[in-house]
Amino acid sequence: MNRRKAVRTLFLLVALGFGVWAVAGQWSKVSAGLTRLTWPELTGSLVAVLAALSAGMMMWRALLADLGSPLALPDAAKIFFVGQLGKYIPGSLWPVLAQMEMGRDHGIPRSRSAAAFFLTYPIYLGSGLLVAVFTLPVLAGQSVARYAWLLLLVPVLAVALHPRVVNAAIGFGLRRLRKPPLERPLSRRGVLTALGWALAGWAAYGAHLALIVHGLGATGADAVILSFGAFSLAWCLGFLVVIAPAGAGVREVAMYAALAPVLDQSSAVAAALCSRLVVSVGDLVCAGLAGLASRRVVDSEREPAAKG
Repeated sequence: MNRRKAVRTLFLLVALGFGVWAVAGQWSKVSAGLTRLTWPELTGSLVAVLAALSAGMMMWRALLADLGSPLALPDAAKIFFVGQLGKYIPGSLWPVLAQMEMGRDHGIPRSRSAAAFFLTYPIYLGSGLLVAVFTLPVLAGQSVARYAWLLLLVPVLAVALHPRVVNAAIGFGLRRLRKPPLERPLSRRGVLTALGWALAGWAAYGAHLALIVHGLGATGADAVILSFGAFSLAWCLGFLVVIAPAGAGVREVAMYAALAPVLDQSSAVAAALCSRLVVSVGDLVCAGLAGLASRRVVDSEREPAAKG
């Protein structure tokens, strides 16, 4: 137990270190852009990011519950948000390894944790591409034409996310790993619930970027609509380029291209960098709040036992 605790503490310290380094490393680049934003715009943008991250946690929690492991909200928040800090560590497997390890404390089989984790990404990818399809082609035009190939993924993901296909793929993978099959297969209701939370997350992310874009000088409905599509396109490309930690660099290029119709070059770059900074701060805030909430729940459960 002591060794497990030490490993978790080391992971948390390393992840926090990379997360803080990511925030600090962007500060000099975004300081000029931040000075153009008002405090209400920055605060509103951060609140929108926290809402988006919370929607992502609820999506993961819904998938896990559908697979047979319902979690109380504080426990789900701690496992998800602390585990997500691993995305700032170079490599793509740190978040799932962290969630699998912490999930063991709540009786969640590792295979189930892994299945829920890996299902969140195709759902995010598919729903994000849909948002981009409905918001970018008419308004962004040639500035995002180079990314048109992403549309080919939409029908592929639609088929791949059918419960029968998902359950068959998970079953095949577990057999190859010589692991027991999942006790409960993924249902259509579970997929639709997760999809609903994913779309709610995209709406919040779009609002976050729209506030930044407004502060940098772009007003009107076109700027708002492009903000929704720009963030979803940027995230999808960042996810597909797995070499970059948390999509660093890739997202900014795509976001700049999508915002080009409403912002000049310097302002579009500032919007992309400010968005990255606010999302990074949101990750750290969510992980901190989730850890505190979970600790309070544990302390409140221990008090009656101690008195008894």
